[in-house]
Amino acid sequence: MDEQQPQSHPLYATDRELVDQLLATETPAEAELVNLGRLLMRYTGFPGAHDLQDDLDKTLRLWGLSRDQLNQRCRAIWEAGYRPGVRAEEQSVGSGFDTADQDSP
Repeated sequence: MDEQQPQSHPLYATDRELVDQLLATETPAEAELVNLGRLLMRYTGFPGAHDLQDDLDKTLRLWGLSRDQLNQRCRAIWEAGYRPGVRAEEQSVGSGFDTADQDSP
């Protein structure tokens, strides 16, 4: 039999730290919800990092969410204009590029 060895993920060390922080979070804010969602996407189906996958599922249970509920909340967060690392009061509306100032061809 040719059993595959579990693979190691190149972002495992930083993701392990983040997952530990998520596990310690009782009431998740937007950033924590988004991080859990992206990590679940990254590791679902990955042939390794089983401890991370288990802890991600555990975090969902601790927060009382299903994957569908998490996806719905993450979608709403992104649609409301969430950008990682940017506080809500710092976000500007629009691209900052005004096409009205350009000369017409």
